[in-house]
Amino acid sequence: MTDQPEDVLSLDPHFADRFVRDESRPPCQLYLISPPAIAPDFVDYLRAAFDGGPVAAFQLRLKEVSEPEIARLAPPLQALCAEREVAFIINDSIALAERLGADGVHLGQGDGDPREARRILGPQAQIGVTCHNSRHLAMDAGEAGADYVAFGAFYPTETKVPAFHAEPEILGWWTTLMEIPSVAIGGITARNARPLIEAGADFLAVSGAVWNHPEGPGAGVAAFARVLGRSEQGA
Repeated sequence: MTDQPEDVLSLDPHFADRFVRDESRPPCQLYLISPPAIAPDFVDYLRAAFDGGPVAAFQLRLKEVSEPEIARLAPPLQALCAEREVAFIINDSIALAERLGADGVHLGQGDGDPREARRILGPQAQIGVTCHNSRHLAMDAGEAGADYVAFGAFYPTETKVPAFHAEPEILGWWTTLMEIPSVAIGGITARNARPLIEAGADFLAVSGAVWNHPEGPGAGVAAFARVLGRSEQGA
């Protein structure tokens, strides 16, 4: 993994230790990302995941699938998200998000301008931008009108080969300065999530820890609900 070149000055590694979360800020929430490939019955797995605990957003991320095929697979998933009041986000494609009437789009650094996404998708769309480990990219995204910025990868992940590694202090730095939410992503599990929550993440973006949970996706979400303090069972 490599570091983002434009951020020459490193943050104080103890910045997150001094961070105190603004009590007016909503508690950290779960942002669920689809596995890299799904079967036609995936809606049943998604329903089971939602049954496990609160999920704020679901991102349909199918890198190796054509847009027409994604458009065919999406409607039952989108309908379930609407039923459960979970934001339905499309990865990478502004055009596909528009075609489906999705709640929003998540853009990588090469996937388009947030300003253009706003123009096409409208004022209510949720627009997220991948910012790796870069304060510069995050500030640019915020100025371009992004609704959230995503930092990572924080931990090794099997979902993709991460090109960048982020440290928790970037979350505290961002949340101290900006009202725009931050999303932590990359190898996050219920066991390693606590430092990211304490550092100031507004959302935890997770995939494998839910879909590969030995007791099923519902148990995977339930494990995060306990860590996030959103379950009566406690942490």
